Amino acid sequence: MSNKNRPYEAIIIGAGVAGIYQAKMLADLGVNFLAFEANDDLGGTWFKNRYPGCRFDSESYTYGYKFSRELLEEWDWKEHFSPQPDNLKYLNFVADKFDLRQYFRFGCRVQSMLWDESAHLWSITLASGEVYQARFVITCLGVLSKKFVPAFKGADEFSGVAFHTYDWPADPVPLSGRKVGIIGTGATGIQIIPEIAGKVAELTVFQRHPNWSVPLNNDPISSAEMEDIRSRYDEIFATCKKSQGGFCHLPMRRDYTDTTPEERREFWDELYERRGFALLLANYRETFLDAQANRELSAYVADRIRGRVNDAATAEKLIPTNHGFGMRRLPLETRYFEAYNRENVRLIDLNETPIEGITQTGIRTVAQHHDLDLIIYATGFQAITGGLSSIVIEGADGQVLNDKWRDETSTYLGTMTRGFPNMLMVAGPQSVSGSTNYPQAIETGVEWVTALLRHTLAGQHTRIEASQAGEDFWNAEVAFRQDQMPFSKVRSWFTGYNPNAAAGASDFRYNNYWGGVPKYRKFLQDAADEHYSQVEFS
Repeated sequence: MSNKNRPYEAIIIGAGVAGIYQAKMLADLGVNFLAFEANDDLGGTWFKNRYPGCRFDSESYTYGYKFSRELLEEWDWKEHFSPQPDNLKYLNFVADKFDLRQYFRFGCRVQSMLWDESAHLWSITLASGEVYQARFVITCLGVLSKKFVPAFKGADEFSGVAFHTYDWPADPVPLSGRKVGIIGTGATGIQIIPEIAGKVAELTVFQRHPNWSVPLNNDPISSAEMEDIRSRYDEIFATCKKSQGGFCHLPMRRDYTDTTPEERREFWDELYERRGFALLLANYRETFLDAQANRELSAYVADRIRGRVNDAATAEKLIPTNHGFGMRRLPLETRYFEAYNRENVRLIDLNETPIEGITQTGIRTVAQHHDLDLIIYATGFQAITGGLSSIVIEGADGQVLNDKWRDETSTYLGTMTRGFPNMLMVAGPQSVSGSTNYPQAIETGVEWVTALLRHTLAGQHTRIEASQAGEDFWNAEVAFRQDQMPFSKVRSWFTGYNPNAAAGASDFRYNNYWGGVPKYRKFLQDAADEHYSQVEFS
């Protein structure tokens, strides 16, 4: 089926947190648009990630949308860090409240996009073979939407059940009496492991790299507390707006060097008991920027881990030695370290005994074979660029986006990339989307993209493209901010590390903007105030 004779003014790709808000804004703008979603329903990451323990690690009331006062008044958060089922209910509530489902087409995976220079239109081909045309395409693909599964030898030979956490089945997964292996101890693995440790016969954790982690300290939200939160929404969002990461935590004003080691430890004890990212974000600024301060904080967190794990050798394996606290994405946990005190839980350090391959009955390391009934791949994602790289996008002069970005990502403000006219990115590469409270980033991005679109339509322009000067300026700014950060040479998805990269490719890319949310927001505002001087209109 072809729809070439009916061009839309815009097509959105994605129906997650970003796509839902973008649909609301386009509906308000009154343009003719559709939104395609590969999944069977809306929700994005909260539709796909159904694994046990999956929940916000941002405070719920800062993760929700803030664009509608009526929405804020009507929705009750049940926990300080809301679980996946409630998050999905919330997004459905938003879509239904604003009658957005009419714009979405589910089960529609975008396979390719082809720019027609003569018509100033994009042709969008779905996996089904259907073709749609639109003047503008707005990508809302999220930062963690393309899973990464290591290419283990023999993986297809396993006779048991195996899946990536992103593909956790909708139906309950039987755990009782089973021998389960989980590969990965990042944010996802740290959520799953304590949830299932007491439900399985045996749990073998294959740790690729230990991660720093601190308590989430989640609690239910009573009706009285929810009313108090409601009364303080303006204050809460004002704090988020000032925060470098868009969270409700602001750094300590007192300097690290003005305190004694005893005062610092007392303060860190207090932060350790607070909710969420307090130890990371409400700390002395120097703990994130100064090597000595970070070493002292890392030693403190290491001691807290040792105090929670009974076996000293296991505790040491759970403490990172190749990066300091906060130098990679910080997972938050609920009795994660205590899971290793259980008799049915074993920790396998893959740096000591790497995996040789998957067999018909389990996983073989260089040391021994582990019999398993179920293998869980908690091995992460091709972050930031993964969603876009999954689509063949051919822009002006036949340029393919994956070719342009083969060696280094390049954008203007994380919203456009030269050579691909009329393609706008919400929470795209080189925005703050991967380094902040995600909805805070997407609301900023959606509102800027919508304002640019409004400006374009008002001027009756049919083609917009980032200038080369604008893109060069932004690439330099992104690189400068990242290179200033202590973690800039730590291999992680924060610094653009992609385990699937071609041989010889750099481990480090400039995929995130690390200047902070306030500075990023100012760049966007300045661009608008200057009437988008670095965007070419025709």
